Amino acid sequence: MLVLSGAEVRALLDLDDLVDALRAAMIDLSAGLVSAPPRVAALVPEHDAMLLAMPAYLPSAGALASKLVSLFPGNRDQPTHQALICCFDPATGTPAAVMDGGYLTAARTAGGSALATRLLARPDARDVAVIGTGVQAEAHARALARLPGVRIVRIAGRDPARAAALAGSLDGLGIPAEAAASVQDAVRAADVVCTTTHAAHPVLRRDWLRPGTHVNSVGYNTSGDGELDTATIQDALVVVESRAAALAPPPAGAVELLRAIERRAIDAGHVAAEIGQVAAGTAAGRTDRRQLTVYKSVGVAAQDAAAAALVLAAARRQGTGTVVSL
Repeated sequence: MLVLSGAEVRALLDLDDLVDALRAAMIDLSAGLVSAPPRVAALVPEHDAMLLAMPAYLPSAGALASKLVSLFPGNRDQPTHQALICCFDPATGTPAAVMDGGYLTAARTAGGSALATRLLARPDARDVAVIGTGVQAEAHARALARLPGVRIVRIAGRDPARAAALAGSLDGLGIPAEAAASVQDAVRAADVVCTTTHAAHPVLRRDWLRPGTHVNSVGYNTSGDGELDTATIQDALVVVESRAAALAPPPAGAVELLRAIERRAIDAGHVAAEIGQVAAGTAAGRTDRRQLTVYKSVGVAAQDAAAAALVLAAARRQGTGTVVSL
């Protein structure tokens, strides 16, 4: 069995190939070709934390994998998300690899947002705001900066010093990165907004968004209202990875959608499409330049399986990793 460290995963994962692999995986998921049951979690209430299990079989990629991911929002000296991904031979069920899943999770989540931005944002979208200062914020800044036409990334968060530090660390983007004076300032100037927080209450308000803005929301919270306000959800064309996952009760679902439904601001039919349907052309995306669009991501195991398959194939080609016997 092959063991791959976080540094090895980072070196092996091609971010452009990842977006293409995620597109194929999301199309297959929406077509019913993927086996990926809702994630389950063991709760750690004294830390408002959890350990989640996310298995998937993605036949088109030859991927059979399961991720174990811990979510400890209160971590300060350790990442809030830490993960392992176990890959199995889909023909025999034999364990094939174990790899660090921290970077892979951040990269595949940001890659999903990059895919959604390609499909849902206005073609002339130029300015990106990233709300948050953690691992997902960095991954989103790097992923969105790779999209054609993007000319600047602005970072904003509760702590201006951390926003400035993250903006200053984003070397190699190829475009400017700067810290915004406030979240509101960043959002008001943006064509694309990425919210990447653990916030229990909205960090983004509907009246800050310009007509035609696209929002990628990947933050996760099970007990509060989430990072988007209900008015934003209500006014937007909402697209998700999986209706079943997004509308499921915690720990699988999107709290912003569930709260909006509870308040009768929307019903389940307000979720217009899955991103795989938009990618396949079987559902409409943006239809108007002034339309507000929201991609609400909860993360699905098919994305992890697709990303892990890319890493494992590259490791085998390059002879990377450590072989161990169980």
